[in-house]
Amino acid sequence: MNEDAFWQLIEECRPSTPDPEGDQLAAALTARLANGPVSDVVGFAEQLPWALYQLDHKEYGGGLSGDAFLYTRAAVVAAGREEYESVLRAPERFIPFVNDLVWAEALLCVPDNAYEHLTGEEWDRGTRYSYESYSNAAGWTAA
Repeated sequence: MNEDAFWQLIEECRPSTPDPEGDQLAAALTARLANGPVSDVVGFAEQLPWALYQLDHKEYGGGLSGDAFLYTRAAVVAAGREEYESVLRAPERFIPFVNDLVWAEALLCVPDNAYEHLTGEEWDRGTRYSYESYSNAAGWTAA
């Protein structure tokens, strides 16, 4: 799954009603990915941490706990590509997500849940990029 396919899937699964915790989006993504193939789950599992990794910078998360920063970055991804890219261009656009405590923790479980549904097995996987907060060392070095 390339980046465009990842964002298209996010857009197609985003609910039309408010989804402040991202639960509806996560359920819709899981359902779509659980219809196979496994390669789509793997592709999603690689694209999601990459998107979160790109937001793992001091100008976004300074002062937030690791979990709060992770779940808030997930909310930016859940908001869709247009909002995500606007936050990347203008870090001040991250502030409303922080101030309104917008989290999308459920998004992080999508690949694991879809994989387990498809295969009946838990997926003990690694990805090229870590989505954990503060893992992007370049984003936290002094300018």
